[in-house]
Amino acid sequence: MFLATEPSTEESIEQTLTVFEKWKNSMWDWLTDSNTWEMFLLNAIKIILIVVVTRILIRVIHGMINRTMAAKEHKRVNMNPRRLVTVGKLLKNIVSLSMNFIMILVVLSIFHINLAPLIAGAGVVGLAIGFGAQSLVKDVMTGFFIVFEDQFAVGDVIQVGQSLGTVEMIGLRSTRIHSWTGEVHIIPNGAINEVTNFSLNNSIAVVDMSVSYEEDVERVTSVIEQTLAKLPERCADVVSEPSVLGIQNMGASEIIIRVTAECKPYTQAGVGRKIKLELKKAFDEHHIEIPYPRLVTFQRDEGGKAGGV
Repeated sequence: MFLATEPSTEESIEQTLTVFEKWKNSMWDWLTDSNTWEMFLLNAIKIILIVVVTRILIRVIHGMINRTMAAKEHKRVNMNPRRLVTVGKLLKNIVSLSMNFIMILVVLSIFHINLAPLIAGAGVVGLAIGFGAQSLVKDVMTGFFIVFEDQFAVGDVIQVGQSLGTVEMIGLRSTRIHSWTGEVHIIPNGAINEVTNFSLNNSIAVVDMSVSYEEDVERVTSVIEQTLAKLPERCADVVSEPSVLGIQNMGASEIIIRVTAECKPYTQAGVGRKIKLELKKAFDEHHIEIPYPRLVTFQRDEGGKAGGV
């Protein structure tokens, strides 16, 4: 029985040695072939060039991001620099990951590796994540563009839907708005479809003052102009000298004169109250009558003639 197995064992050993010899000879031929080293050298040069070009592109894009963030920082006075740093780092990380991923794919393609399954797998994973966290992705993407486009900043007064107040916090997930009456509104960024920012430009305070028909309109206008000429010195929120536009309306018992004043962002309500207080004092000082409801009665005397009281 042992004698019968010995020839087969020797044959298998001989076959193994033959295969090894063939493999060794083929490897030696492959290593000593000049085309092999030319291919290695050419691929190495390609890989080095790809890595160098990728690093240069990453540095160039990072420099563009830095310049953009610096421009946005100087554009707005109340901009939070830490928020800009966070956005800049996020953009840089996204750029680095994307460029390195593309570089790896290009390097693998040099070695004739089939990239279709890898790309298909990445697409399936991304699609699954997108469907599973659709609301979260929407909130994060909207928050990112709110910060990047500088639509509003912390400290701005904005209105989102029915919510009006001062922005306390801007995150990639949600925005917190503090109303002047004390309420705090936390709004997901994905739900912000339309926003009104009251803090980007100066506001206009519009005040309508009523005087009676018995008053001289030109005299009233002159009193208003003299009273409000130095209002910017007395009120820090007023940007320029108020203007008297003239008669706005003529009612049943009053003439309405409109006054406008340019003021700092979202201070028009306080400036309007200040103007009304100043004009009330001036009207009292110059005896300018403000219209009020009057009742006129008629009665007949003994002779039947009507007389007014």
